[in-house]
Amino acid sequence: MKRLILITGQPGIGKTTILLRTVDALKIKGYKIGGMISREIREGGARVGFEIVDLETGQKGWLAHINQPAGPKISKYRVNLSDLDAIGTSSILNAVADADVIVVDEIGPMELFSPAFKDAVSRAIESEKPVLGTIHYRAQDSLITAIKAREDAEILEVTQENREHLHNLIIDRVVQSLQKLS
Repeated sequence: MKRLILITGQPGIGKTTILLRTVDALKIKGYKIGGMISREIREGGARVGFEIVDLETGQKGWLAHINQPAGPKISKYRVNLSDLDAIGTSSILNAVADADVIVVDEIGPMELFSPAFKDAVSRAIESEKPVLGTIHYRAQDSLITAIKAREDAEILEVTQENREHLHNLIIDRVVQSLQKLS
């Protein structure tokens, strides 16, 4: 039984969409979901940044933006470490404490600049709760290597062929994991 279910795939393939479908279905089943998601923000058809959202409170902030004045730089974006820690990291820690399922979207190059984020993900992984997340397909980090090496982790790749139904498989796996806990 895999408790850590992480999806990966090319940018734009639908990782976050699959995660959100899974979250919605689990909420309908009565499970409390916590953690964070990130989504791209476009203005006039051009991507200007990435927003982070606390799944429990709905609080939003910037993960990265083209006009972010300070922070680590990736491509044309600067990472907003203060929003990442205040919203993203705290949402994961709150989920470890209070949710049935912990969501982390995404474990990627921008998020990995934050030691607090990495610590929160480690705590989520070490909890007994199911963890749903996305891993950037090219990201390299000791945390990602450690997660992939775990016996209770399963990495699923989103493809054109499976992206319309992959959420059903993930829902089944999470529910099985939750039933095993109770």
